[in-house]
Amino acid sequence: MNTRDTAAKFKAPGEQEPVPASVDKRPGRKSFVRRSVRFFFLLFLICSVVFAAGFLWFVEVLQPAVQAVVPKHADGIVVLTGGRDRISQSLDLLEVGSAKRLLISGVHPSTSAKQIARLNSKRMWLFDCCVDLDRKALNTIGNAEETANWVRKNQFSSLLVVTSAYHMPRALAELQVRLPDAELYPSPVYHKELDLEHWYESSSITKLLLREYVKYILVRLRVELDAVFPVKHSS
Repeated sequence: MNTRDTAAKFKAPGEQEPVPASVDKRPGRKSFVRRSVRFFFLLFLICSVVFAAGFLWFVEVLQPAVQAVVPKHADGIVVLTGGRDRISQSLDLLEVGSAKRLLISGVHPSTSAKQIARLNSKRMWLFDCCVDLDRKALNTIGNAEETANWVRKNQFSSLLVVTSAYHMPRALAELQVRLPDAELYPSPVYHKELDLEHWYESSSITKLLLREYVKYILVRLRVELDAVFPVKHSS
């Protein structure tokens, strides 16, 4: 029997054997790391599922069959610039008497009413009587701010909103914040080159919808934060 074995047999009561330096003195650390990894993986999985489900809902509400029916008449029409089809559709609505006045929001400072009329069947008579141009707005937030000012100035209580179908949810969200008492009716524009019903067959359309969905989420988050920490919007 060697000396080490003898010492182990006759060690003093309460005396513990020395722990080798290579042994981890904190056996719970690895368990904590594993639990943390599992937690964050599960959180990531849940967020991914929620994001995907929300995106599918977002795409679904853009379909023509789901869009709300546009009423025959409202006090005003606003069109958010970004394509000739948008302005043409808003002028069609104005021409058939769907509203008293039309606001074209986000017009380039150098663009005149005559130029817009020439691009839209030369309906200059509509511009002479019933069309206002907003040249201040640079983005969707600016569109909403200028539209709210125009609605209050004209004392309108209902509004037809004309913009591209994929842009409509975000535009309405921005307008609803600034016009909580106004009735907003979407009149979405469906572009021929954007097949929203078969969006999954085109990577470019899918990317466009994903970008718009993320922007919409950010708007909704900002709206919720504004409800908790109110921000005074310009009037």
